[in-house]
Amino acid sequence: MASLTEKTDTEIDQWIRNHEQKGATSAPLYLQLLEERARRSQEKGHLNIDMSLELLAQAAIEQRCVTYGDLAKASKVEWSQARHRMSGANGHLDRLLDVCHARGLPMLPAICVNESGRDTGELEASALGGFVAGARRLGVAIAEERFFHRRARDACWQWGREQSRTG
Repeated sequence: MASLTEKTDTEIDQWIRNHEQKGATSAPLYLQLLEERARRSQEKGHLNIDMSLELLAQAAIEQRCVTYGDLAKASKVEWSQARHRMSGANGHLDRLLDVCHARGLPMLPAICVNESGRDTGELEASALGGFVAGARRLGVAIAEERFFHRRARDACWQWGREQSRTG
């Protein structure tokens, strides 16, 4: 098989959709495809996946939430430039969910909230919808959305506590 870097964006996206339709979201090739799509997205979108993951991991260790603006700052991108690339299908948060899934991390974007939720850890309705849609795309079954988000957020903080004990 040719290297993934030789495949077009359309081919990568189609392979990912095929895996998702088959429920093969833990297949090694699917995980590689997610990483490749995130790498390409980062090249095009100015928001840095690794810097965002570093910020989210540190926030998980510190048991706190960050905002979308904090992610933009981590990439040294003005909010006015970052806001349209942050959410929605194929946005930066979606790519972060992909990379967390591919690397076996908790869904760290669960602790990235609107400014109004910084202290409570709660997402506004539109942000909750985007988070849940991304998780479902990755094959997660979700019955009650708000409960799912809280469970994912708590899993991030549990992971953070484990990192602080071992790090």
